[in-house]
Amino acid sequence: MTRPSPERRSAYPYLRAIPTRWMDNDVYGHVNNVTYYSYFDTVVNGYLIEQGALDIASSAVIGLVVETQCNYFKPLAFPDTVTAGLRVAHRGTSSVRYEIGIFRGDDESASAQGHFVHVYVDRASGKPVALPLPLQQALALLAPR
Repeated sequence: MTRPSPERRSAYPYLRAIPTRWMDNDVYGHVNNVTYYSYFDTVVNGYLIEQGALDIASSAVIGLVVETQCNYFKPLAFPDTVTAGLRVAHRGTSSVRYEIGIFRGDDESASAQGHFVHVYVDRASGKPVALPLPLQQALALLAPR
């Protein structure tokens, strides 16, 4: 397997600042690997809420993570502020592959990058459904240029 190279900040059409917290550091003095997935959740769901494509309390359609992956290039540590970059790599009938880059401060090269695949389901039944129009519109803004 070929190890990917760090992406550039410009590869992501949406950027969101996320402050690190004291509790993000592990005993080795850097942000623990599992915390990066929290950053992934924050950028994806924050974007969808801002775009009006997700109401976490009452949306009839919700996204469930079915796959996730992350590559780490450079460590982060509290009190760094990170910037999470977001793009959509693939959009299916009921699923989306979000790609995320995590950047330290103003760095142009990713400290980590990875992806989430969400399957969108009916909140009540848990069955996959077609992506609602507001979600499709929000995703279109994140498509590759």
